[in-house]
Amino acid sequence: MWGEGESTAGQAARAARAAADDLLLARVAAGDHAAWSMLVSRHLPRLVAFSWRILGNWSEAEDVAQECFARLVHKAPAWRPGGASLSTWLHRVATNLCIDQRRRPASQTLALDDFDADALATGGAAETDGALDTVRTVRRALARLPERQRAAIVLVHYQGFGNIEAAATLAVSVEAVESLLARARRALRAEIAANAPDLMGDIR
Repeated sequence: MWGEGESTAGQAARAARAAADDLLLARVAAGDHAAWSMLVSRHLPRLVAFSWRILGNWSEAEDVAQECFARLVHKAPAWRPGGASLSTWLHRVATNLCIDQRRRPASQTLALDDFDADALATGGAAETDGALDTVRTVRRALARLPERQRAAIVLVHYQGFGNIEAAATLAVSVEAVESLLARARRALRAEIAANAPDLMGDIR
């Protein structure tokens, strides 16, 4: 479940997407509104999902994602291809905003048990009760992780980032990401073993 590394094909596909994003950003800087709509369509859903997994609150996650794009509007004219990918930059901004949000006393999380199941649907089909129970169990375990460990796990497992890109997103070394992942996986295994041992076959 908690996979490691990234294939060469995956790296090539990620590089192609980054190059396409660079071209779209150049068009945005030139005033192309259609390019902006394409960028938002490409990145907004995953950014909201990422933020939700960190915050546990859908409304706050949407606010974080919108703030990321608000900042991107100002960043676009100065964007230089060849540096960090747009996906990395967006997730870095979102990570910092989520951590700031969680540290505010007024921030309230939304229990997954109370969350509309339709928001978890994929391909238009609602999750089964068993799948929702699994999601809830893992979600609770994730919520108990320290912030950086949670961010590392979400980036690598849910967002599909390789360790190198996750390190760039979190502004740490690859070795630090590997350490965060190792500690997070140990904590998740212990948490799930204590509360839902029947799921342990999915945690590797």
